[in-house]
Amino acid sequence: MRPDTPAENVDHTAEAARLERTAGLYPEDAEALLLQAAAHLELAGDRPAASALYDRLLSSQAALENPHLVRALKASNLWEYGHEAEARAIIDGIRASAPRDPAPWVIVAEALESHDELEAAQETFTQGVRLLLTGVTEPPYSTHPLLFGRHRVRRMLGAPHDEWDTLADTAHLAHVTPTSVVSLDELHDPKRVWSLGSDNPAELEAEISRLRAELGAYREALSRPFPVAILRWPANELAELVEAYPTLAAEYPSHEAHLSTIEASLRELAASGTPNLGIVTGTVPSYEAFAASEGATPGDASLLPQYATTLAARGRAVEWPPQRGTACWCGSERRYEECHGSFNG
Repeated sequence: MRPDTPAENVDHTAEAARLERTAGLYPEDAEALLLQAAAHLELAGDRPAASALYDRLLSSQAALENPHLVRALKASNLWEYGHEAEARAIIDGIRASAPRDPAPWVIVAEALESHDELEAAQETFTQGVRLLLTGVTEPPYSTHPLLFGRHRVRRMLGAPHDEWDTLADTAHLAHVTPTSVVSLDELHDPKRVWSLGSDNPAELEAEISRLRAELGAYREALSRPFPVAILRWPANELAELVEAYPTLAAEYPSHEAHLSTIEASLRELAASGTPNLGIVTGTVPSYEAFAASEGATPGDASLLPQYATTLAARGRAVEWPPQRGTACWCGSERRYEECHGSFNG
C-alpha cells in the first residue's frame, strides 16, 4: 500500500494477504509484517482471521521480539467479537508478567476503557506508569500514550490530579504549538461530547479548536512511523563485515569504538531535540541482500545509513534510551545505567 493511499480506498483484506506473502519472503521480519496484516484484517471486520494470525505468531517456533504486544493485541481483538472471558484472562496474564514495553500496557488498558471498565483501566494504566516511569523526570516519547491514557480515564472518573497527571500535562504541553495550547483537562473533559450538540456558536467553535489540537497531536505521531535509527553491529558480525569488505574498516576502527560512537551520536541527536531515536542491529547476510537489491556493492559506506533506515521501516528498531532497569542496547546484558548509560564521551 502506498503511504499516500486514502484510507477509504484501501482493500484491507488484499493488503493483509500481501503482507502475509511478504512475511514468507522475509522470515526475519515476519513478526512486524504479520502484526500489520492482523491490523488490516481487524479493519476489514474479519476479527477471527486476525486472531488466527496472532495465534500463529504465538505458536511459532521462532522467538518473538515482543510476545506481550502480540498477546495484548489478541486480547483486545477477542473482546471485540464476544470472547470477553478469554480476553480478560490474557489481560490478567500481561499485568502479572509486567512487561517493560509501554505498548502492551496501553493496549490492554484501552481495551478495558472501551468496554466501560474504567476502574480496571485506571489500575492498569497506573501499574504500567509506576513500573516504567518511577524516578523518570523526562518520560520517553513511547510512554506518552500511557500517561495520557491514565489522565483521560482519571478525568472521566473525576479523580483529583496527582503527580503522574502533572507529568502527563508537562509532556503534553511540550508537543503542542503556542497557537493551539489546549490542556489535557480540556481535551479529556467528559462533557466535551455534549458541546457538539450545542446550538451556541461559541461552544461549537471552542470544541472545534480542541479537536484541531487533538488532531495535530495524532498527525505528529503518525508523521514519525519509525525512529531515527543508528546502525549497530554485534562483534562477530562486524568482524565478518570488515574482513569481507575492507573498505569499511575506516568506518569501524574497532567494535568498542563503534559502540561508543553510537551512544555519542544518539546523545548528540537527543540534545539537538531530535525525538523518537532508536537502534537497529545489522547482520552481514541481511546487509548483502540489501546491497544486492540496491544494485550496489556492500563495500560502499554510503549504503550503511540507507540500510539502517530500511531496517527501521521494517519495525526492527529498538527505542533509545532503554527503559529504566532494562539491559543495555549493546548486548552486554548489563543494565543500561551501568553500561553505556554511564558513558562520558
